[in-house]
Amino acid sequence: MGPPQVRIEAGRPGQPAQVHRHHRRHGAGGGLGRGGPRRAGLQRAQFCIHDSPRRAHSIAAQGGINAAKNYRNDGDSAYRLFYDTVKGGDYRAREANVYRLAQLSVNIIDQCVAQGVPFAREYGGLLDNRSFGGAQVSRTFYARGQTGQQLLLGAYQSMMRQVDAGTVKMFPQREMLDLVVIDGKARGIVTRNLVTGEIERFVADAVCLATGGYGTAYYLSTNAVNSNVTAAWRAHKRGALSPTRASPRSIRPASRCRAITSRSSR
Repeated sequence: MGPPQVRIEAGRPGQPAQVHRHHRRHGAGGGLGRGGPRRAGLQRAQFCIHDSPRRAHSIAAQGGINAAKNYRNDGDSAYRLFYDTVKGGDYRAREANVYRLAQLSVNIIDQCVAQGVPFAREYGGLLDNRSFGGAQVSRTFYARGQTGQQLLLGAYQSMMRQVDAGTVKMFPQREMLDLVVIDGKARGIVTRNLVTGEIERFVADAVCLATGGYGTAYYLSTNAVNSNVTAAWRAHKRGALSPTRASPRSIRPASRCRAITSRSSR
């Protein structure tokens, strides 16, 4: 892969010079939550604005993960999980995607267990399930009240295993400044080293952004307050679509009273 190319530009009067470094990577991805570390197997470089990708709002998820494994023999199946999910969303979801989610749910649990996530278990050693979210069957896998945190740590330690093996390069304390677009495709990012102030350019075959939600744009929600959506906005300025998933706990009306929203309206 070779050493990075270094270029120094003179700054404006009264300002220090800026050092530019150019790197070549097969894949680049950024994010602090469960999305960033989980994609470490698909990329060769991982970026985060903190000193470690463990500081994320993903730890706020406590309920668990639904999977149609039918451990309780209560008639659960992938189709029933699909039906409950579509019905619970007031039939507004895209059914093809929901059915695919129901099919892959069993594999997600196996992957998390292989990563070392300590799901709750019965006295016999099997994974425990509980009924959650109004479901008539027990299909929720959980890790006490710390499901989100344990999932984050499981993805993080799997990523650090790849870092130790040399297949993934970690770049902490980096702020994304711009997205490199070549022929309409994302081919890299431009970052600033928050420790040294250097401007670094990373050329890659693909770019994956998992940089969190839109902060307080929805008032009370499950989005992290410190997510300032700068990375997604800079990608949007380069022509990328910016879909988001928000779970607002309430809608702030003109009065001081809050209107609690349902799961389907979220």
